[in-house]
Amino acid sequence: MNKPVQFIVSFVKESYAELRKVVWPSRADVVSSVKVVIVSTVIIAVALGLVDVLLLFGIRAIF
Repeated sequence: MNKPVQFIVSFVKESYAELRKVVWPSRADVVSSVKVVIVSTVIIAVALGLVDVLLLFGIRAIF
């Protein structure tokens, strides 16, 4: 029963040590990345909407 407890304690210690090595992004980097994601999402949404409308008109023209 002692072995699983030692495993968990060791895992937590190693995880904490690894997290201390991480170079976290600055707030400005995160804000910049969020802006890129939002703009990209809007552009793709508009493009897909345009394709949807064009396909709708094409199918209505055929049938």
